Amino acid sequence: MTQLHPGRMTASLDGDLVVFLIGMRINSWWRIRQWLPLARAMRRMQRELAAHPELGLLGREAWFTRRIAIDVQYWRSVDHLMGYAHAAQSEHLPAWRDFNRRMKKAPAGVGIWHETYLVPAGAHEAIYVNMPRFGLGKAGELVAATGRRETARGRLGAEAA
Repeated sequence: MTQLHPGRMTASLDGDLVVFLIGMRINSWWRIRQWLPLARAMRRMQRELAAHPELGLLGREAWFTRRIAIDVQYWRSVDHLMGYAHAAQSEHLPAWRDFNRRMKKAPAGVGIWHETYLVPAGAHEAIYVNMPRFGLGKAGELVAATGRRETARGRLGAEAA
């Protein structure tokens, strides 16, 4: 069972971080030969990153809707993220090449997207009330939201003057 952390908690992370959103959209369910290999490749990448924390992934959360899969990832640095994306031995590079090859043949069955956000140290805040470790709280450490961490302004270091 998932351990709940009672009360108000916040995330504590040292240094800069990168928030990377990546996902796919199934545009045509019947084009399974386009989207299923991509879905499988995404799962292989997730397993690889979980098994090798030295690659720089701090934590992640994933959601699935009827057509869209989204993976929110927290990375130690843009160098770690780009290093993984371009590493010849990673699961990503062959998956990316395979996706591009498949899209030349029949481009409409599946779409992919990503967004990258560089977050300077101290430029993020989070609050969790009666939650398990989640999001930034899973990527970093959970600490009590007391004192200066009690408000969003305080967690951002932007106390009103």
